[in-house]
Amino acid sequence: MKFTGAELSALCQLQTGSTLNISDCLRDPGSYSRRTMTIKEDGFVDLPTPTGPMRTYVFRPQAEGRYPGILLYSEIFQVTGPIRRTAAMLAGHGYVVAVPEIWHEFEPAGCVLGYDQAGADRGNALKLEKELHGLDGDARAALGFLKSHPNSTGKLGVAGICIGGHLSFRAAAKNSDVLAAVGFYATDIHKGSLSKTGDDTLALAKDIQGDLLLLWGRQDPHVPLDGRKKIYNALNEMNVNFTWHEFNGQHAFMRDEGHRYDPALALLCYQMTLELFHRKLGEGDLPAQKPAGPAESKH
Repeated sequence: MKFTGAELSALCQLQTGSTLNISDCLRDPGSYSRRTMTIKEDGFVDLPTPTGPMRTYVFRPQAEGRYPGILLYSEIFQVTGPIRRTAAMLAGHGYVVAVPEIWHEFEPAGCVLGYDQAGADRGNALKLEKELHGLDGDARAALGFLKSHPNSTGKLGVAGICIGGHLSFRAAAKNSDVLAAVGFYATDIHKGSLSKTGDDTLALAKDIQGDLLLLWGRQDPHVPLDGRKKIYNALNEMNVNFTWHEFNGQHAFMRDEGHRYDPALALLCYQMTLELFHRKLGEGDLPAQKPAGPAESKH
């Protein structure tokens, strides 16, 4: 389904009765904090993919209108309580958010793995069992769903946590319509170990067309210093448009359950994430212009 420019800039009415112009709000992120934007959980859809139906949960603002779409990838445990709360938070800032079950080929629809050793073992086993074409097919199916959603402007971003950070990085590289991508302590990129046959995700970084935001915990044993250096140096060599932040945090410092949760760091990372999405998925962002004169040489 395609929409006209007039439709994409349509106004929506909030419960307060005030008029909200989506484009203006995306150009002025602060306007969100001055308005009430409750969310609606639309349940789920079972999206067709090349490897079978993929249950995907949908969150969006309650206010009618059209919003950019965000594909949110979970950790290895699938769509847990913390992942749902992250999706709801993003939706409440003016996005249609789709959260797929990444192990849909192997687990029954609705399966959530526990935050325990058994759940971690199962999730880690499945990330070595799933095939790359399945990962890439899942991404395209979810992005296509968001692009054609009746409440979507068609502009797309991706975000992900842990393995989801890897998947968001890969989705941005494989899909040129992704304008912004965020990875929270993305695992396995430095090792190329995702899937049954390994992955080429880091080599694909040269194909990323949008802006990339990567956030890391310096005390995360899953992505040690040498691994982070490998990714950072590769992105620089490929001239990828990226922003990089490292924090004194452990793996899973974003997850609001368990002893590793750091709410202050999580809030900071969410603010940076929303800044990127507001800027890149709004109507006002333009490509950077090259300076007309010589570069400045004196300070």
